[in-house]
Amino acid sequence: MAGGQRPTIKTVAARAGVGRTTVSRVINGSTLVSDEARAAVLAAIDELKYVPNSVARGLVTSRTNSVALVIPESESRLGAEPYFAAVIRGVSTGLADTRTQLQLILVRDQGERDRLTESVAERRVDGVLLASVHEDDPLPALLEGMGLPTVLAGRRSPEESLSHAHADNVGGARAAVRHLLDRGRTAIATVTGPMDMDVGRGRLQGWQNALREAGARPGERLVARSDFTEEGGRTAVRALLARAPELDALFVASDVMAVGALAELRAHGRRVPEDVAVVGFDDSFIARHTSPPLTTVRQPVEELGTTIARILLAEIADPDTPRQRITLPTELVVRESS
Repeated sequence: MAGGQRPTIKTVAARAGVGRTTVSRVINGSTLVSDEARAAVLAAIDELKYVPNSVARGLVTSRTNSVALVIPESESRLGAEPYFAAVIRGVSTGLADTRTQLQLILVRDQGERDRLTESVAERRVDGVLLASVHEDDPLPALLEGMGLPTVLAGRRSPEESLSHAHADNVGGARAAVRHLLDRGRTAIATVTGPMDMDVGRGRLQGWQNALREAGARPGERLVARSDFTEEGGRTAVRALLARAPELDALFVASDVMAVGALAELRAHGRRVPEDVAVVGFDDSFIARHTSPPLTTVRQPVEELGTTIARILLAEIADPDTPRQRITLPTELVVRESS
């Protein structure tokens, strides 16, 4: 190497004509690599005399006493969404009585994904916790293929193969809509989360289930799909009021979006709860400080963080530990918005 620099996964990948993920999989003994690619990578490793950091330090079979909490979101989303702060607190609590250090890693683009892949391949962490899981995110499959203990906060789908913990999104949403029905509301619309996330689909399903059980038809006219942001909540409610001005209740799939929904209702002269009752989801700290205070579904986010940390520690200690799938209960918290 020029200048005596030690070869890296990037240089091995370039020499072998493959991607860094393929190199990582070969290093970690994954079966998700063709024989041709494996041979090319092994030849490049031999030519370049590449040795992963962890091997050079004699740590292949030992521990780093470090785990990564990976959040594939931007800094703005991380700062604006109380959910993430609560997950971090819960994970920290779950690790507090151990020697395990926590690394927080944001993955916002392909470059950061490549750096994470290299870090994992060189075993700089013993395991990964992954939050904010999108259905098409390649990270869970990549980490699973590399053989690294990985636990999700949430899941990609009900068929999730990795260990995970998540709130009862369907049941929580159903309870929210049942509450609105019990209040005598008849035109109950919903603002959903992203449809590429199980959490978004689950809360929509709960809205649909409650209406069907009440003999109502959950039509698309009363659905506005959004993105868990405050501005997304405003935009969604604006669209709902334009096509369904008779709506008298809103189930909003997050408290942050509910803040935007309340602002948009005020802008249209709709009183809450007199004209439109509103229920959110999360019971984050902002729910107590809206005007009026927000009825919402409480999900135990800190407990979720503690739970996934506990599961990951168990899988690090014993790789043969059976995969765990845990659903945490939710609770309706009634305040003045409904």
